[in-house]
Amino acid sequence: MPELPAPTPDLEELDQTDAAVGPPWMTILHNCDCHTFEEVVRQLMKAIACSEAEGWEIASQVHNTGKAVVRVGPETECVKVGNILAEIGLVVTVIRS
Repeated sequence: MPELPAPTPDLEELDQTDAAVGPPWMTILHNCDCHTFEEVVRQLMKAIACSEAEGWEIASQVHNTGKAVVRVGPETECVKVGNILAEIGLVVTVIRS
C-alpha cells in the first residue's frame, strides 16, 4: 500500500514560526559631503560584496535622497556591515526594520 504524503503546514503555523525568529535589521548609509563617490563605492564593495556598478548606484541614491538601505538581515550581519562602512568615517545607522 503506498504511503500518504505528509500534511503540509497551514499558513498560520508558518507565520507564527517567522514571527518567533524576530524582525530583521537594516543598515542605512547616510549622505555626507566628506567622501568622494570613489571612496564610498570602494567601501560599499568591501562591506556588502556588491559590484562596482551596484556601488555607484547605491552611492548615487545616497547622494540624491540622503540615505539608502544597504543591508537587511540579522542584527549581527547588519552591525558588521555598518562597522565596515564606518571604518572610513561614513555615517551609518543600524536599526530594526
